[in-house]
Amino acid sequence: MPVRLDWGHGALCRLAREYRAKGLGVGETGMTYPEAVAWLYAQSRAGAPRGLSRVQEVLGYLGHPERAFPAIHVIGTNGKGSVVAYLEAALRAVPQRYGATTSPHLVDFAERIRTHLGFIPQAEVVRFVEWARRQSFREPVAFFDLTTALAFQHFAAQRVALAVVEAGVGGALDATQVLPDVQVTILTNIGEDHLETLGGSLEGVARDKAGAIRSGVPVVTGAEGVGLEIIRQIALERKAPLYVLAEGGPLFALPTEPSLLGRFQRQNARLAAAALRLLGYSEAAVAAGLSTAVHPGRMHPLLYRGVQVVLDGAHNPPAVRALAEEFPAFHLVFGAFPRKDYPAMLHTLRPKARSLRYTQAATGALSAEALQQVYPAPYFADPLEALADAAHLAQRDGQPVLVTGSLYLVGALLERLGVWALPQCP
Repeated sequence: MPVRLDWGHGALCRLAREYRAKGLGVGETGMTYPEAVAWLYAQSRAGAPRGLSRVQEVLGYLGHPERAFPAIHVIGTNGKGSVVAYLEAALRAVPQRYGATTSPHLVDFAERIRTHLGFIPQAEVVRFVEWARRQSFREPVAFFDLTTALAFQHFAAQRVALAVVEAGVGGALDATQVLPDVQVTILTNIGEDHLETLGGSLEGVARDKAGAIRSGVPVVTGAEGVGLEIIRQIALERKAPLYVLAEGGPLFALPTEPSLLGRFQRQNARLAAAALRLLGYSEAAVAAGLSTAVHPGRMHPLLYRGVQVVLDGAHNPPAVRALAEEFPAFHLVFGAFPRKDYPAMLHTLRPKARSLRYTQAATGALSAEALQQVYPAPYFADPLEALADAAHLAQRDGQPVLVTGSLYLVGALLERLGVWALPQCP
């Protein structure tokens, strides 16, 4: 029987009933939910510079729903989704009407947009796409612009009291920067990812992400080194109170051990705890958030053919370094995308790998030839075949199988294994 991921059983059951009542997401024009998601994915800014004008235009057409709620803005290279998971769990425990965004999703686009009621209904996604297709926007509007606008419209409709919003790429020019009422900015860390988009250097990444700091709005960060230096400079210029994890203090204290696995999760938990305390939430709410958070696809354990398997969506060098520290050895199944620094990730993972297999993370992922130029190893087009082959060796030496390199790879395996599923509802 599949292990079911607990996003709130009652809320998901309500959504399941709504899906059935509304024809499982078929819109007024006959568009289906899969067709709507496919259309969203096909939208791009067509080579135009990064900026906020596109999402601002969409939000203007919608009557500026982003003005209807305050928000916590979560930015950084790694750990954003985990921080959101801790915060979301705390708001669920209070309880409070809340919204939350994360990206990417594992299996279903609707995972990206959640409220206290659960995932956004498929029918609402379809209605939004039908509306967007009828508009004549001045500029080509990208997937993330549209997804952000959809999330904010949904949050406004649900009258959320607080939204926890994860930034996409960068900070200052990210679509989520249009939020007018940010209560706390969480800047998790600064690392080597999206270098080609964010200035080509660690300093460039730091300046772009720290550019999201708002005047007078508290900033909580786990950044170190050059990233922290730049954050300090910009926070000082903008008179934003700065709270640094490395400097410690009771603000970052853990009242309980975090529910998410991995030593690096303690840092994410401390950042979430600090933000909750700055906003005046009780210690009971902080503890509940840390102890009940669920974040599928990150240090995700399961048993497959008698072998311990860990799936983790680490997809850049800093995340892979933290992940590798959790294991003395493993059998590695790896898949990634061309835009990622996959040679650096493999160089980090290879020394602890008893064996290595490559697989296709998803459509558009790295080919066998590209991966095998880094290290020779067998390639499996089917991720489940790669996992089965690795498990055969793992059965002999008792080492776990680690699957990593892409969240899309992790999501594909969770779906194929029947681990990701909605609960059975009456």
